[in-house]
Amino acid sequence: MSKGLTSRSEDYSQWYNELVAKADLAEHSAVRGCMVIKPYGYSIWEKMQAVLDQKFKETGHSNAYFPLFIPKSFFSKEASHVDGFATECAVVTHYRLKNDGSGNIIVDEDAKLEEELIVRPTSETIIWNTYKGWIQSYRDLPILVNQWANVVRWEMRTRLFLRTAEFLWQEGHTAHATAEEAIAETEQMLDVYADFAENWMALPVVKGKKTANERFAGALDTYCIEALMQDGKALQAGTSHFLGQNFAKAFDVKFTSKEGKQEFVWATSWGVSTRLMGALIMAHSDDSGLVLPPKLAPIQVVIVPIYKGEEELAKISEAVDVIIKDLKKKGISVKYDDRDTQRPGFKFAEYELKGVPVRLAMGGRDLENNTVELARRDTKTKETVSRDGIADKIELLLEEIQQNIYHKALQFRIENTRKVDSYDDFKKALDETPGFIAAHWDGTSETEAKIKEETKATIRCIPLNNEQEEGVCMVTGKPSSQRVLFARAY
Repeated sequence: MSKGLTSRSEDYSQWYNELVAKADLAEHSAVRGCMVIKPYGYSIWEKMQAVLDQKFKETGHSNAYFPLFIPKSFFSKEASHVDGFATECAVVTHYRLKNDGSGNIIVDEDAKLEEELIVRPTSETIIWNTYKGWIQSYRDLPILVNQWANVVRWEMRTRLFLRTAEFLWQEGHTAHATAEEAIAETEQMLDVYADFAENWMALPVVKGKKTANERFAGALDTYCIEALMQDGKALQAGTSHFLGQNFAKAFDVKFTSKEGKQEFVWATSWGVSTRLMGALIMAHSDDSGLVLPPKLAPIQVVIVPIYKGEEELAKISEAVDVIIKDLKKKGISVKYDDRDTQRPGFKFAEYELKGVPVRLAMGGRDLENNTVELARRDTKTKETVSRDGIADKIELLLEEIQQNIYHKALQFRIENTRKVDSYDDFKKALDETPGFIAAHWDGTSETEAKIKEETKATIRCIPLNNEQEEGVCMVTGKPSSQRVLFARAY
């Protein structure tokens, strides 16, 4: 199988686009900016969903579903929220088409909606309008709800998984009696995302807070996890927002406290999306294809027979059947590819491209010697091993591969994070050695906007538990008590 991938070092963007297509993850649809997630890609997303859904339920959350359409008037109730999403909203104005008599299908102007509807870019407004009917007393709190859904943000420049007009995500929306409870919820969900990124995606992340310029529209505080991709660009992998009482005030959501007082509810929202698929691809994969962490790989082990004639295949299949049963007992997903339409070399290349963590190959000599050839996708090493205890060996190996992929990405981040003190050095580092840059900033929105305009780099976050360090802003020379993390980003 000829993979024909452009080298990452030659053209990272082209490499990414080709890999998404050739590994059968997704493709562009007939609708501009929208994607078709293909079965192999969707099976990875399903594994992500399953793990996250379990984590949400373990922390007391329940799933619900809210409408795709939001009355336009809802958006005008929270001014900063509408300002943040206005340019990305798709609007439904009519509910019927008709034939104009010449065979052309046109909008029926008699079917104009009384109030236009927004196709949800996010659900805070429709959910808080709903919560008004659910919350009367402190006894009704907290409300801990999550929704798995699709959203639409009319992006002008799109890239599969990373930025599409429609994408899949989950959005948590919680309501609390106190600010302290809401902040604790916001921080807890950030920890859930970080745990998932590091222990399932093998993706090291920096936990931090966004600056006022970069906060979610309508939030008092936005917490985030930031990851570094192999081209030195940052990717925001998840966000958790402390919304304060902004949406409760906008939709008049009050509760009677234990003391009998009427108070506004405190809110959070948090979410991750199919953008995580882009992060998974870009953080680990190489010029031969995907490198998937075993915990999220749809196929963890593939077995390829190498045989001459049906009789030898039957004997190999019999031996393979024992291995498959032992692997399945351990909850390891395995595929036996005995297709006679493709040669073993083609299959090896195909599964390398698709990022299957472990490949076993068994031929006639292996059959005689009670052995099997074992190949690792992460290191591309292979060895001939005994079939005795092979399931135990693979179980340990999958954990080793998971850890190796994580540590490789962590080492990359460490090597590509640098401290810079002058604005000239900052600009030079961005162009010559991209990655995370820790630099002093004077804390003003004006300076932050100037840096973004002049360099296209943004403050990715103010890291949590950031060490205090007296210094001066690299742009204005004003005092600064800590470094913040800059990068160019997706």
